[in-house]
Amino acid sequence: MKKSMQSRSVLSEIMLPCQANPSGKVHGGEIMKMMDNCGGVAAMRHAKTNVVTVRVDEMVFHQPIMVGQLVICEAQLVFAGRTSMEVKVTVKVEDMMNELPTKVALTAFFTYVALDEEGKPCQVPGLLVETEEEKEAFENGRQRYLEHKKNRQKTEEPVRG
Repeated sequence: MKKSMQSRSVLSEIMLPCQANPSGKVHGGEIMKMMDNCGGVAAMRHAKTNVVTVRVDEMVFHQPIMVGQLVICEAQLVFAGRTSMEVKVTVKVEDMMNELPTKVALTAFFTYVALDEEGKPCQVPGLLVETEEEKEAFENGRQRYLEHKKNRQKTEEPVRG
């Protein structure tokens, strides 16, 4: 069992013109890639092995990110199953030219599966949840996991005629 804080990951980057559209707003795909990298680091730190992204849930763009702003991406495990892990990724934005507080620009839940040396799914350590906030996040992650599992089983059933 591992604590969520043991896998926490933080990445930051200043947004450049090559990452944006002509109006100076950063492309969503640029931010999504950064989120996936940050989330993948958290998952690898937890599993201590290679991981692959299998799903992104509840990606919400709260506000645009502009060229010149500092993007701070924070990732932390919220749920661990047998071979999969769910990581909450929060993107904050800071305008470094003024004293305004950082704002949350995006949030999402990324699901990763741990892989062994042969590329097969392998077991991950359990997640030790201690605070009420961690327990609630774990339960919400477990519910998302069960819902996706149920939906996957529905779509994988053979068609009977």
